[in-house]
Amino acid sequence: MYFINSSIVISKSDRQPTLADRPIRILHIVGGMVRGGIETWLMHVLRNIDRDRFRMDFLVHTNNPCDYDEEIRILGSQIIFCPLNRWNPWNYGANFQHILRKYGPYDIVHSHLHHFSGYVLRLAHQANVPVRIAHSHLDSTPLQAKAGLYWRLYFALSKYWITRHATLGLGCSRPAVAALFTANWQRDPRWQVFYYGIDLTNFHNPVNSVAVRAELGIPTDAFVIGHVGRLVSQKNHQFLLEIAAAVAQREPKMRLLLIGEGILRPKLEQEVARLGLSDRVIFTGVRSDVSRLMRGAMDVFLFPSLYEGLGLVLVEAQAAGLPCIFSDVVPEEADVVTSLVKRLSLSQPASVWADVVLATREAASVITPSEALAVIEQSAFNVNKEIEILTKLYNSSFTNHARRPT
Repeated sequence: MYFINSSIVISKSDRQPTLADRPIRILHIVGGMVRGGIETWLMHVLRNIDRDRFRMDFLVHTNNPCDYDEEIRILGSQIIFCPLNRWNPWNYGANFQHILRKYGPYDIVHSHLHHFSGYVLRLAHQANVPVRIAHSHLDSTPLQAKAGLYWRLYFALSKYWITRHATLGLGCSRPAVAALFTANWQRDPRWQVFYYGIDLTNFHNPVNSVAVRAELGIPTDAFVIGHVGRLVSQKNHQFLLEIAAAVAQREPKMRLLLIGEGILRPKLEQEVARLGLSDRVIFTGVRSDVSRLMRGAMDVFLFPSLYEGLGLVLVEAQAAGLPCIFSDVVPEEADVVTSLVKRLSLSQPASVWADVVLATREAASVITPSEALAVIEQSAFNVNKEIEILTKLYNSSFTNHARRPT
């Protein structure tokens, strides 16, 4: 094919490439591609996005192998290590700039590090990256309220840098947006709510409940309370165990299934023993088949978190058709299949939570799992709908900013 301009015939293979001729290159900044909520969502995006049009790489702060590293490389993306010492930000900045020069140029830097995104986007701005996105995955308001002077200064500086250097700000819920971009975020068109998407393919696969429970050592007639989340203080496992103990006093066949890993595991195992629940609590560690375990083993999903950005796993539990009991600090956007959800205050004692958990065992189901899944598929949390929105955001940001000086 040829283009004719001023009587000069130019072969397409000889002309200079334009922005439209190449993929948009995106660098996601994360701690490490472990099997956590943010990282699992990013994998949903990577698997489903048009990888000919969008090339995603991942800058991480750990050189230890992580759960998704191999799949990321198979899908044609790079894992790039940048060491982080929060007490030596200048060294991080030099390494970050070197990475942008070596592996770039990148059109978009998309940071998932909450307040630390301010420093990241400042560095990206200095390197003339045209599109710089801060993404809030957490309602950190409770943490900010309890912060000391040093951390208040850090939060204030980080927010200033985000306001100064971000071309776009996303949050997984309204509280998550407000936590990072101020309570008046709606006055700035850069800041917006962007819901997570779930790949629902595995929720359509048949599951043999008897086989799943046998694999986990759970009797077929057990009443199973499920939880998915990192074993960290945010998820409030101590209270979760207290609720389980209260349920066990009235339901001897109770089992508690804990999916996830974290630094609190040894302490929680000790607490399980102290409560006399060693034969009733199953720690599975990190699992790649969460939807299968939800549908094949759990009877109810319990989620008493102290704070959340959204609680994507709650949406997954609803897709599995599970009754969900969770703390009222979780953003309201998580209430998708409303007939399945029940909110409780963390000020209520474990005995009250146990009453509600046990009531789900007796209550007649008002919606079938297939009907619940259909609701999620029609919602904003379907990854196919979300990818369409995200690619439009990337395209519009790229078009609006790539041709103008930063």
